[in-house]
Amino acid sequence: MYPFRMLLPALFAGMLATLVPAAAQVGGEPIRIVFPFAAGGSGDALARLIADKMHTALNRPVIVENRTGAAGRIAVNAVKSAAPDGNTLLITPIAPVAIYPHVYKSLDYDPIRDFEPLSQLATFDFGVAVGQQVPAKSLKELVTWVKAAPAARTNFGMPAAGSLPHFLGIMFGREAGVDLHAIIYRGSAAALTDLVAGHIPTLFTTTSDMVEMNRAGRIRVLATSGQQRSPFLPDVPTFQESGYDLVATGWYAMFAPAKTPADVVARLNKAIVAAVKAPDVRERMLAAGLQPTGTSAAELGKIQRRDSEFWAPAIKASGFKPAQ
Repeated sequence: MYPFRMLLPALFAGMLATLVPAAAQVGGEPIRIVFPFAAGGSGDALARLIADKMHTALNRPVIVENRTGAAGRIAVNAVKSAAPDGNTLLITPIAPVAIYPHVYKSLDYDPIRDFEPLSQLATFDFGVAVGQQVPAKSLKELVTWVKAAPAARTNFGMPAAGSLPHFLGIMFGREAGVDLHAIIYRGSAAALTDLVAGHIPTLFTTTSDMVEMNRAGRIRVLATSGQQRSPFLPDVPTFQESGYDLVATGWYAMFAPAKTPADVVARLNKAIVAAVKAPDVRERMLAAGLQPTGTSAAELGKIQRRDSEFWAPAIKASGFKPAQ
């Protein structure tokens, strides 16, 4: 995964290639979907699932190119510079197109001006969990417990510096009136191990990474961050249900270079949404902890702007400064 999302087991999708008369195409060349991170994670698998379905819908070759480096910025720049003909597209998580403007002092692209939104593909939410040594059974109880001895209880684990769980932990602390301190791990697995062992009291990470340990009773997930309860933990309340006005989700989405013609955007959106809503794709996405969406192009543009504004205060409050 990229630095702001945990990798999940890869899904399998075949790649087919055929040609079709020009009238049925969005251009004569194969469609190239650029994914900014390495093969093997949930985002890469998602890209290949979508590519396979788009191949069928458009009856033309669709290939996925993993273009890594600079935390995804190299791939994003490559798509920005591509011809706006619908033949080069970007599948990306939220970070490069909504978070990075608040993280890096300068970017070689403008996430809003340089891209045409196509469709959001899937969302994923986050959760906060405690180990069995923490007596709290709810977020309110957790806040009371932390405030009773703040010097010893304000640390929280998260899977990577600059990740959305990092910023969510900061945001929750501000909402709850507690000065929480982030403990940085390299992935959810190490953080979960320390949570179970009692080395940290609290952990913020993606909901899907917590499901098995929560079911086994080794940790307690107190809340999840979506608008609705997570389908993976339906008995766990949301932050809002718990009395804290927080709704935070990550996502994957598709974009084209700016100035891609409206008819091409519409044609691609139709194929993408059909791919997301296909029963086999939906099943595989849910198995990987992703909740399928499939939005209009206009709706994705609104989501991108909204979430960029939403995360900005927590990013600033975190003091996070990435290596360039």
